[in-house]
Amino acid sequence: MQTIMLDGSMYDSARELHLALKKMLSLPEYYGLNADALNDCLGERNERVSLWILHPGADEVASAIGRISRVIADNGGVVKELS
Repeated sequence: MQTIMLDGSMYDSARELHLALKKMLSLPEYYGLNADALNDCLGERNERVSLWILHPGADEVASAIGRISRVIADNGGVVKELS
């Protein structure tokens, strides 16, 4: 299981967050920078993801982290809020 950590306070937009997620998870170039695209990409992988949330962030970043968390959990991963 791959473990990643997200600190929502480090991102100013959902786009920035998804670009960071793309790097952390080595997602393909065609990754659409949204929760639906993340679901599609995780569905293609054999490895599950564990997400540790250091800080949920605010506004659109917090909403994006919430959607990302649901996608990871729906794909058999583990989500932990550390804040």
